[in-house]
Amino acid sequence: MFGAGKRNSRRRGAALAAGGLLFAGAVACGGGSEGGGGQDDNKPSSKGKATASGPKALTEAQLTAASFTDGETVGKYTASEFTLGAPHGDNYTADPAVCQPLVSLAADVTDYDLKTEVSRQVDVPDEMLGLTVAVQLRSYGGGDAARVMKDLGKAGKECADGFTEVRAIAKGKYLKVEPVEAPEFGAGADEARAYHFTILDVKGKLKLHEYLTVVRSGSATLSFRGEITGTKDIGGVPGEVTDAQWEKFRAAVGTK
Repeated sequence: MFGAGKRNSRRRGAALAAGGLLFAGAVACGGGSEGGGGQDDNKPSSKGKATASGPKALTEAQLTAASFTDGETVGKYTASEFTLGAPHGDNYTADPAVCQPLVSLAADVTDYDLKTEVSRQVDVPDEMLGLTVAVQLRSYGGGDAARVMKDLGKAGKECADGFTEVRAIAKGKYLKVEPVEAPEFGAGADEARAYHFTILDVKGKLKLHEYLTVVRSGSATLSFRGEITGTKDIGGVPGEVTDAQWEKFRAAVGTK
């Protein structure tokens, strides 16, 4: 999860030592790609996929130029590349499936016309159990960036009372999904949504907190998922992180 293998293994080891707090419940059968098709059961049907033309999709080069670079600092935070693949990938599905946008927007578990994505991690390197923000920039074709936001809004309403996150070997219980005020991104931002998740820990006793903010600009979305290994409520994704990434995005690709 860190920009170098050592940082990655240190954070992962600390999380495991803390008891795998973001996992809840018993071992799941068929939750991932090797689980007998459970992932396909949760994947939305492609029948509803948008076919209308939309804003031109950004290229991987454009998204890369618009994203944080490895080692870039934002206040006390430092950005790095993920060394173990993108966060919240195709091993994450939701039950019921309508809640999927809250869990993962990976291409293999959704039917959106995802053209490319760039993922970065932002954290304080010396804080083993501190705040981590997964920052993901995605580019869509066929007007699907707007459909992502529409489905995200629907999920926020229909999954308000909780849902189950299904992973390859375990299930996680989201107790509550609450909309919170999204940042004012300003010119170029078409729409934005933000949510606070309350999640049950592995022993079924502690309540953990996670925040998700997503903003759309034309064919692209910028997603920020903030979490901490522990019971502290971080109060939201840090504004300096969302502001810095948004300004870099605007400078790189321009706005309408």
